[in-house]
Amino acid sequence: MTNFNHGVKSFGVPVLPGIGGNVYTGNVFFVDSGNVDGDDSPSAGTKQYPFTTIDYAVGKCTANNGDLVIVMPGHTETVIAAAGLDLDVAGITLIGVGNGSDRPTINFTTAVGADMDVDAANITMYNFLFTGGFDALTGPIDVNAADFQLINFETRDVTGQATDFIVTDANADRLLIDGWMHRGAAAAGADTAITIVGGDDVIIRNFSIYGNFAVAAIENVTTAAVRATIGGGDGYNYIWTANAADVCVTMVATATGFIGPNINAMLTDNAANITEAFVGAAMQFMQPINICNLAGESSMFTNITASTDA
Repeated sequence: MTNFNHGVKSFGVPVLPGIGGNVYTGNVFFVDSGNVDGDDSPSAGTKQYPFTTIDYAVGKCTANNGDLVIVMPGHTETVIAAAGLDLDVAGITLIGVGNGSDRPTINFTTAVGADMDVDAANITMYNFLFTGGFDALTGPIDVNAADFQLINFETRDVTGQATDFIVTDANADRLLIDGWMHRGAAAAGADTAITIVGGDDVIIRNFSIYGNFAVAAIENVTTAAVRATIGGGDGYNYIWTANAADVCVTMVATATGFIGPNINAMLTDNAANITEAFVGAAMQFMQPINICNLAGESSMFTNITASTDA
């Protein structure tokens, strides 16, 4: 039998769809803040008697054991301080159950530094809604470890604007962001949707990003990213910036990797800004990268200098 106590019974090991057909043979814990029988106590964690916080469930996991945390529809996790949710157990997977606003929600509030820290390697999160419930959040999703995968998720400004919604440091090698919807505020206040500081082999694909970004929707800053990939995937990627800066992606001058293909960008000003919308002196730009700077017009390819058969 499986380890889905009082939840799923089947012969063999469970295979869950949507995240590469991974199999899970470790401990399985359930989390549901809305279950009246829920409790953050060692005897809980089953579907019938779930834990009430993700943070507690993570603490019950065993590192590199293939442990799984299933978070039920309607669950709300309120994060009010730095590291208020700490993913500090390596090799775990967290799966949110539900659709739309019924997905498990992680809400950041009370302090600008409230955040979810990713402090252990090889963690995957799938199908969560992250909301900014406080103005000027400085990085509510804070990735400080390698091989973190954030899949099929949404980040959303609710109160004011997060300054940067996702931030990374140089330890976040092989970060994968796949299937990302960012619904930023139309009003000014945001710098970026994601700020990348260093890191090797970061991949950001299958995204749709909207916001009023004073710097760029996607920024690499301070330390050059190495072999980054922004765009591509199995669908199209969209960036719509409502800020007159009109920058979609900007990279440190020595950063390497690919921008594109299949990126569609909308700028705010009808001006000479097509070339400047994507910045990366040592990056490769893979067409199509379509850019529009006036409603009612069709897009054009980025006019960054094209390769020649020299």
